[in-house]
Formats: sequence, structure tokens, C-alpha cells
Amino acid sequence: MDILNANRPDSSLTPRQIAKVRQQAEEFEGVFLNTLTKQLFSSIKTDKSVMGGGFGEDTWRSMQAEQIADTMAQNGGLGIAEQLLPDLLAMQEAANNQNNIMPTTGAYK
Repeated sequence: MDILNANRPDSSLTPRQIAKVRQQAEEFEGVFLNTLTKQLFSSIKTDKSVMGGGFGEDTWRSMQAEQIADTMAQNGGLGIAEQLLPDLLAMQEAANNQNNIMPTTGAYK
């Protein structure tokens, strides 16, 4: 699958740009998964006698949600990054092409 346009000779993206866009897509998915798991944990009713409640329990739940989200992202996540990647690459390529159109002499230098 040529999702990265790496084999297209007319692509203006460098391998470094492609890797950066991929990383940004994966980070976005990580933020989404973190938000999702925090919401899941916030909906769980807790028994104050088990964990004690309070700030410590809230902190622990937040860290637990973050670890679950990280594990999900490391194991492929939900596929959000892969779905966003073609559009993000197209936007990056369009930005590269627009920068190449601008004159490099005169007041625009």
C-alpha cells in the first residue's frame, strides 16, 4: 500500500516530512485515546472505602487512563492516525507546492 506517496516521483515530500506528519497523526490519536479513557474512568462510580477517594484516587485514575491509552496507541490504536495520514500528507504537499510558487526575489525574498 502506497499510503505515504513515497514511490511517487512527483511528490514534493521528503522522507523526514513524511515521518513528521505520521508522528503528528499518531500523537493526535494518542490525545484522542487519552481523552476517551479519562472519560470512561470518570463515569465509573467508586466506593470510597476501597480506594479512599480524594485527590490521590483522582491522580491514580488519571495515570491509569493515560497508561491504557498509551498501550492502545502502541498496539495500533483505533486506526485514526492511518485514516488521517493521507489527508495530512496531501495538505503538507500542497503547502510545499505553494511555498515553491512564491517568488524568491525582490520584496518576497
